[in-house]
Amino acid sequence: MNQDEQQQKLDHLKGQNRLPKFAIPHRYDLTLKPNLELCTFSGSVVVHVSILDSTQFLVLNSIDLIIQETSFTDSKNRKVVPSEVLVESDDEILVLAFDEALSVGDGVLAINFNGLLNQHMKGFYKGTYVDGGVKKNMAVTQFEPADARRCFPCWDEPALKATFRITVGNVPSELTALSNMPVSEESLDAEFKTVCFEESPIMSTYLVAIVVGLFDYIEEMTHDGIKVRAYCPVGKSEKGRYFAMPYALPKLDMVAVPDFPGAMENYGLITFCESEMLHDDLHSAAANTQRLSIVVTHEVAHQWFGNLVTLEWWTHLWLKEGFATWVSYLATDNLFPEWRIWRQFLEKTAGGLRLDSLEQSHPIEVEVGNASSVLEVFDAISYNKGSCLVRMLNEYLGADIFQKSLRSYIKKYANKSTRTEDLLSVLSEESGVEVNKLMDIWTKQTGFPLIYVKLEDSTLEFEQTRFMSLGLQGEGQWIVPITLSVGSYRNSKNFFLETKMGKLDVSDLYHSYPSSSHSNGNTNQEVAEKLWVKVNVGHTGFYRVNYDSVLTSRLRKAIEDKCLSPEDRFGILDDTYALCEAGEESILSLISLIDLYREDLDYLVLSRLISACYNTSKILKDAIYDPWNHMNQFFIDLILSPAEKLGLEPVLGESHLNTMLREEVYMALATFGHKETHEELKKRFHKYANDKNTSVFPVDIRKAAYISIMRTSSALDRHEVDSLLKLYREVDAVQEKQRILSCIASSPDPDLVIEVLNLMFTDEIREQDRGFVTARISLEGRETAWIWLKENWDVIIKRWGQGMMFPHFVRHIVTAFSSHDMAEEVEDFFSSCVTPSFAMNLKQSIEQIRIKAKWIEKVKQEQPLIPKLARGLTRNPMST
Repeated sequence: MNQDEQQQKLDHLKGQNRLPKFAIPHRYDLTLKPNLELCTFSGSVVVHVSILDSTQFLVLNSIDLIIQETSFTDSKNRKVVPSEVLVESDDEILVLAFDEALSVGDGVLAINFNGLLNQHMKGFYKGTYVDGGVKKNMAVTQFEPADARRCFPCWDEPALKATFRITVGNVPSELTALSNMPVSEESLDAEFKTVCFEESPIMSTYLVAIVVGLFDYIEEMTHDGIKVRAYCPVGKSEKGRYFAMPYALPKLDMVAVPDFPGAMENYGLITFCESEMLHDDLHSAAANTQRLSIVVTHEVAHQWFGNLVTLEWWTHLWLKEGFATWVSYLATDNLFPEWRIWRQFLEKTAGGLRLDSLEQSHPIEVEVGNASSVLEVFDAISYNKGSCLVRMLNEYLGADIFQKSLRSYIKKYANKSTRTEDLLSVLSEESGVEVNKLMDIWTKQTGFPLIYVKLEDSTLEFEQTRFMSLGLQGEGQWIVPITLSVGSYRNSKNFFLETKMGKLDVSDLYHSYPSSSHSNGNTNQEVAEKLWVKVNVGHTGFYRVNYDSVLTSRLRKAIEDKCLSPEDRFGILDDTYALCEAGEESILSLISLIDLYREDLDYLVLSRLISACYNTSKILKDAIYDPWNHMNQFFIDLILSPAEKLGLEPVLGESHLNTMLREEVYMALATFGHKETHEELKKRFHKYANDKNTSVFPVDIRKAAYISIMRTSSALDRHEVDSLLKLYREVDAVQEKQRILSCIASSPDPDLVIEVLNLMFTDEIREQDRGFVTARISLEGRETAWIWLKENWDVIIKRWGQGMMFPHFVRHIVTAFSSHDMAEEVEDFFSSCVTPSFAMNLKQSIEQIRIKAKWIEKVKQEQPLIPKLARGLTRNPMST
């Protein structure tokens, strides 16, 4: 090959989304030497590879590394050095060009390199911990989805599995070094040690993990003899006590890292931010405890779904995230059945439906191009919709057949990589059902159906269309598992709607209805005219339902008469809110429905009711003139009833769900500006500030108290804000710090909002916690936050633009708006500065602004009637 041909070949290697398959790795011998003082590291990697096609090039992934010596030794022990070493930063690849072609066969590639411990919580990065009041550095890895290449040159694709022998040198003797496998050898040289780990099983690069820091640990053994350790910052080991699950490797370590973006299922070394792993008896609210259980079981589930059986490419992300989400609820339900966690799973369904109703949504199986855009599909489609489809399959096939199929799937593909079709084939083989036919539509098609239901005599008529929150008519047709009940949950029918339109005769359900009405001389016709029909029973199907006026009226009567399950009450409210947002229902209809729930004390239902009140309130404030605050009074009046029943003090022996409900109810009263709530909670806060041992400030009302402080303070009257910030700086518990951060931007004073936003530029707030601040910026502060974002954009993108939390941070600020003008302004601002890692998120955010803008246009048409209705429904008017 002459020089021109070589250059052409080299150019062809650039701009590709996947690595060429000239060579594949089998084993990595990786040595890393971090310098915690200088925040640098050096390393070497020896990769045992197979050359599949004779080639003059080896292409692997690398970014932000300085490549030193490289060489390749073939199976005949002939060593060659590349003539060119090219790093293509845009493609994140390292190209090694050789003068002569490498022959087919096995060989060894050796590379020495240097890098920086970055501050972006990706790749090999610098974290910090506090030891004796002194902040010190630690080293941590986070490689998913495609950041192993920032730590060492590698074939950084999930299907290209290999084994790993890892050595970490230059470790200060007092620190602990952890990796995926147990320690095989440790040697000490003066103040530093070198730690060698056993060879790992075959696994993907994104699952490699290394942590160097100061830890305590607690240890337990499973009944299978597996050692399970929970590593925690020094002094916090007792906060790591919870359950262990059977596991296939020699050990399972779970480590809480102060600077970490969530949780990561690395094989044998699961990493968490502290709040996702540690339980604090004094500072963990019931919601914290529940989330801890779900997160830990989710990551443990990945040891099978993701680690043992790995997705072939990120297109099939749902194969691990959807399944791990479903398994986490299954495991948590087994551990804590009193939490009724499957009922709460409907919040996952609702989250998936919300995102999938966007025009800018994507299929579950989504084409993923370059690595920088992979993070965008770690969203509610892959997790929530994915887990909903897993649940739908479990119910459709039956739990026994489904479990048997999963066992066969894991056994067949252990230590291999799979695509969606591999799973569906196994399910079809084991069940004898054409699972492919059903699931292909759901995994390859964007969106979900809206089912219109109409009653004609004793026949139900169905029609499906794609539901879109913008009110557009979307294309698409699904095989929809329709479940329905008529008048009673004992009167049920199930069928598949496989065409755009369908009919179902339900006269037999009328005849079998167990009602005293028959014995009172009423005819079947008279009974039928009163019976409710509920479609999508239990809200388990991934679709929405729009009933005709007759069926809607009957369902509302059924809610009043307490005939419907919490799941169905949730589903009706969630569907109605979505239909109203999309312009299919009036705001008056939604408000009237909301009023029917005022006596509901079920956690799932009331939590959704509060969320609907928040969002409806924001829309109404932008849409109508309400000088007498009738809408706010209505929402407060609605929530006061459950608040009075729950009370501010925890009741001995009360349910976990009531404890969680207390937090949400009082947060709502504080947010809507209930004066008595503000005064009482601030009084309790002052007692707590002076005496941390007081019992009058239980953890589940603290958020409400912090919101009360921020909603009633200003830059001129800020003594309570200063007390709250003092508490934040003094408290050690991460749960309390995050609780405070989630409230401090809720002030209506723009000067306080700016002060809080600028606080994020300091090291007082860890990077993974900044999203707590932006998630609850007050409606009054949104314009201030937007101006702040634009004015500080260059600093923001430089400091946080590479971080995993960056898209959430920007989305929180952008989606607060609700006008077409603001949608255009946002679009214009980002037209020259959007990155691939945020492109889809930005389009979705702008669409959400336009959805609200269209909704406001419709609400304005009903403006004169809305305050009047709210005033009529309010039972105890008050000043706010």
